Formats: sequence, C-alpha cells, structure tokens
Amino acid sequence: MKVAVIGCGTIANSAHIPAYMANPDAEIKYFCDILPHKAEAAVEKYGCGTAVVDYHDVLADPEIEAVSVCTPNKEHSRISIDALAAGKNVLCEKPAARTYAEALAMQEAQHKSGKVLNIGVVNRFNGAVNKVREMIQRGDLGEVYHVYVCFRAHRSIPGLGGAFTTKAIAGGGVLIDWGVHYLDIVMYCTGDPKAKTVTCNAYSKLGVDMPNYVYEGMWAEDTKDLNGTYDVDDFVTGFVRTDGPSISFNGAWAQNIGIGESYIDFIGTKAGIRLNYGGDFTVWSTCCGSLCSFKPKFQQIQPFQNEIDSFIRCIKTGEKLPSHIDTVIVTAKMMQAMYDSSESGKEIAL
Repeated sequence: MKVAVIGCGTIANSAHIPAYMANPDAEIKYFCDILPHKAEAAVEKYGCGTAVVDYHDVLADPEIEAVSVCTPNKEHSRISIDALAAGKNVLCEKPAARTYAEALAMQEAQHKSGKVLNIGVVNRFNGAVNKVREMIQRGDLGEVYHVYVCFRAHRSIPGLGGAFTTKAIAGGGVLIDWGVHYLDIVMYCTGDPKAKTVTCNAYSKLGVDMPNYVYEGMWAEDTKDLNGTYDVDDFVTGFVRTDGPSISFNGAWAQNIGIGESYIDFIGTKAGIRLNYGGDFTVWSTCCGSLCSFKPKFQQIQPFQNEIDSFIRCIKTGEKLPSHIDTVIVTAKMMQAMYDSSESGKEIAL
C-alpha cells in the first residue's frame, strides 16, 4: 500500500515514518512539508520516497491510498477533509482539530467519503491501557465512580513562541496538547460515558514573559521564537460529570512545583488502579480481610507501531478501530466545553 506522510516534523520522524518503514505492507511514496528541507531530509534519511511541498500533489496521485497528517493543528481539518474528498484514507495526529466545529466537519467528510479517518490517540493501542480497560469492563474494580487525572510538569512548555503556543495555530495549550491523551484514555477505559457538565479554569501564566522563562529542557525547541506568540494555557484544572464516573483533572506544561506527575487514578468500589502514563500500573484492593496491591507484568507492545499496523490493516479489512473519528470526537466536544467554561467563567452543560 502506497502511503504519504504530510508534515515531516518531530512526530512524523519519531513515530509515523519509522512505523511505516517497519510495516511490510506499506511503502512511503511521498514526504511532504511546506519547508522543502524537511521533506528532502526525510528522503535522504529513510532512502525512499519523493519530497514534495504541496500536499495537493500527493492527493492527485491515484496510487496513494493512505496519508498520515502530522502538521500543526491548524491544518488538521483542512488537509484531512481534502484527503477524504480525494478518496484517501487518513490517520490524523491528535488532536483531531483546534475546535469541536472543525472536528465535526472532519467527521462529516468521513461519512460522505466512506474512507477511513482515524485520529492519533495512540494510547488506545497501548498494552497497559488495554489491560486496565479489560479489568474495568470485567468488573474487577466494581463500580468506577471517580477518575482523577494528573499531567503536571515543572517547566516543559514546548516550542516557546512558535506553533505550539499560538492559539490560532494550536487551538490551545497544555489541555489540547497533553490533556487530549489523558482524557481520551479515561473515556476509552470507562466505556466512553456521556459527559453532562464541565467546569474548567485554564491559565496562561508562566510562559507569557518569554524572554525570562527559565527551563531545563524543551520539546520542539527548534521551533522556539521569543519574538513570537504566547496566548495559550500552561495550567488547567477542572471537573466533569458524566453518566458514568466523575472526572477531575490538573494539568501543567509549567508550574512552580519541581515535581512532575503523570498518571490516572481509576477509583472503584472493589479496587483502584493508578496507571502511570506510558508505563505500568498498580492495583489496590482487599483480599482475605487484608489490604493488598499488585503490579501486573505483561508483554508490552510499541503503541505507535501498533497504531500504524492497525491503520493499514483496517483499510484492507473495513474494521472500525477505537481511534475512528466517530469515537474520538467525544473528547473534542468535551475539551471545547472546557475552554468555553474557562472563558465564560461558568459551568457548561452538554
């Protein structure tokens, strides 16, 4: 299957491209980026494909069956919709789009085209996450009545002043960049409960004075521009009522607390689980009138490879993956309500 990667930045090179290269059923025909040197560097590094600047050149090729959209968030909706209209199957990196309205337009385009539109919620292809989901569905935790989400870092604002911190491009900050993964895990593991009300405060504090922002390391530092824009959230907190468990969360790209925390607590009547993001998990319960805990051991899988392999497979088989836009759009709706709540200072009913 001939595929193309549109956007040849960090996530493409660290995840999508290596996974396609390792899949025996896929062949990368195009590397596309508006910065020619990035596409050309990919051709040279991976020893295959053709470098192009305009993604329309990719979509005009009848041999291309699938594309990965790895661009800044601003372009997700437009490129995905154009690709679907051209009869291509799409794997679009998370978040689906900057806003719920853009995500809805993508869903409509998918329904019209009948082609695949999956979103890069890679944790749905993570072994530990699926073990937790299996335990919850089996009833091992009893009634899961609350979930607490924590994604806090000391000083980790990505690409300060660039696309990551420009609302018009990214749609938001830590909530839409990191929070989307954590909230998606919660929804996936708990059976996609319907959100009823959302309240949230999003703060833009520590990155505003960009010249004086002090940090130890920075993701996508090559996109940093201290003369650029910083108008997104670097700290977020909130509460969601659903027809299943309630959800509370705290997230920070940057905070004046020098401890990073990255986990999800699933709290049930029979047992509780702390899932360490990207890692293992611990279960706490009771046994024979005593308190007990255990940490399951199992064979881990590479989530991005699993995601790409599943994408290629579902195009051939017609299987609808858990990352399909019809499922993932519930998180887009919830995050939109969070930003709307913060802006209005009110609880939002869904």
